[in-house]
Amino acid sequence: MIPPIRVLIVDDEPPARENLRVLLEAEPDVEIVGERGSGPRAVEAIESLAPDLVFLDVQMPGMDGFGVIEALGAERMPVVVFVTAYDRYALRAFEARALDYLLKPFDDRRFAEALSRARERIREQGESDLARRLASLLEDRRDVGDHGDRWLTHLTVRERDRVVVLKVDEVDRFEAAGDYVEVHVGRRRHLLDDTMKSLEERLDPRRFVRIHRSHIIRVDRIRELHPFFHGDYVVVLEGGAELRLSRGRREALEQALGRAL
Repeated sequence: MIPPIRVLIVDDEPPARENLRVLLEAEPDVEIVGERGSGPRAVEAIESLAPDLVFLDVQMPGMDGFGVIEALGAERMPVVVFVTAYDRYALRAFEARALDYLLKPFDDRRFAEALSRARERIREQGESDLARRLASLLEDRRDVGDHGDRWLTHLTVRERDRVVVLKVDEVDRFEAAGDYVEVHVGRRRHLLDDTMKSLEERLDPRRFVRIHRSHIIRVDRIRELHPFFHGDYVVVLEGGAELRLSRGRREALEQALGRAL
């Protein structure tokens, strides 16, 4: 289940807060975690409530919306949509890394546009954070123990609007694809942001072998070996893929198979 977007409303005018609250309460994927009427209280709420999104009034007495960002630091701020009655603040709002800018009075359509943009940004940030956490987890697994614990066991690939975790045990082969690596899992193909050299170093050599500068194959997927010209071979995999075995990679394949060709 996708968690709701946690929203904080910050405006020193109660009617303005009420207007935003009514609009947000109509959104099924939104949870209003709080309302604040001043800059200092907004800073405290952002630190304690950790909202995903803040609708932040620019002009407030004492500490304005820009002061809130300065107090916390732009890198610690959630996604921000500035709200104000004065369009002269627009340029400065975007310089402060605000996602959007609502000029009072705004209509439902303009509000919906801003919320849609916020949803997209929050989703992108969530995917990025997930990918980093998964990569860190896999890196930690590779760094622990001896060979049996350090070989790569999972891969993370981006697929449209999600991050997919692949088990290395299910991969048939890897193929160089420009600046990426194409991962073949049955009939499915995924693009991995990695290099063949890096993959080769992290894959268990008892199970995966590089037979060509463009191909790493899973040993137990080999079905046949066909002699080719000048002592070279063509490797045929389960599923029918036919791949050239480079002469310089022949010894590595022989070691993986446990026999001379």
